[in-house]
Amino acid sequence: MGRITLDKVTKAFGEVEVIPPLDLTIEDGEFVVFVGPSGCGKSTLLRLIAGLEDVTGGQIRIDGKDATAVPPAKRGLAMVFQSYALYPHMSVRKNIAFPLRMAGLDKAEQDRRVKNAADVLNLTDYLDRRPGQLSGGQRQRVAIGRAIVREPAAFLFDEPLSNLDAALRVGMRLEISELHERLKTTMIYVTHDQVEAMTMADKIVVLRAGHIEQVGSPLELYREPRNLFVAGFIGSPRMNLIDGEEARKRDAATIGVRPEHITPSPDTGTWKGRVGVAEHLGSDTFFHVHIDGRSEPVTVRAGGEVAMHHGDTIYLTPDEERIHRFDGKGLRIA
Repeated sequence: MGRITLDKVTKAFGEVEVIPPLDLTIEDGEFVVFVGPSGCGKSTLLRLIAGLEDVTGGQIRIDGKDATAVPPAKRGLAMVFQSYALYPHMSVRKNIAFPLRMAGLDKAEQDRRVKNAADVLNLTDYLDRRPGQLSGGQRQRVAIGRAIVREPAAFLFDEPLSNLDAALRVGMRLEISELHERLKTTMIYVTHDQVEAMTMADKIVVLRAGHIEQVGSPLELYREPRNLFVAGFIGSPRMNLIDGEEARKRDAATIGVRPEHITPSPDTGTWKGRVGVAEHLGSDTFFHVHIDGRSEPVTVRAGGEVAMHHGDTIYLTPDEERIHRFDGKGLRIA
């Protein structure tokens, strides 16, 4: 079981409150991602759950039991950090088994758990190697294996892929998602990368300055952002946010339209503009279009074969059914 409940949890460093009173429930077996910009409190919140930081106020419950004052080692949680923190002089086998030796488990049980973790993570052929003989992705799998053998109630991941290159990040992202499908154990994952959040999570928690801005599935946040912050943060490329006359015509202070919900044309459309930078990615092309009277360019997603070039005149037509409207306080208008 791995149900985690935060009830009016707060955290302050001296007089600075970094986590105002916060309520959140993470159900057993969920893959929950904390996402937000740097300094939003996501890693601090994870460390509060792990017990690595003391709670200033409120209560943390794990499977219904008050764990607020329980030491980290007794919370039944396993944390995977940004750095691998492996022992370079030990084999992969001994690195994975280390927490079991510290817990005093007998050799047979250690061997059973290490074998199971190695099978799950495709590390069986590397058990007798040392970390220096492994790739970055393999070392991260060893760190995950060290967490798996503890058979925790929940896994806590603190930006575990940030040290990897782009290709390895994609591969490890898939491996962690597959691991969750196999183990069905609660996982809480911290990242500043909203693409990781969108592709991995059952539920996303968007944070800003310690506050929860919105909680929901990836598609809920994408389709119905609660406010301008979530609208601009979730989605890659980000949503176009437009104010002025175009918003007032739609009874809003600001309107938002995603790049894929704008149709480009060389000869007719709602907005006339000039092509700036064009990013050709093969399957897609992203145009950054300068509209008359607007300081920021509008980003448009089109097919990879669209032939438009810097300086070309272009017309854009937004899908009126997909336009998001926000009021003067930045809140979504239903």
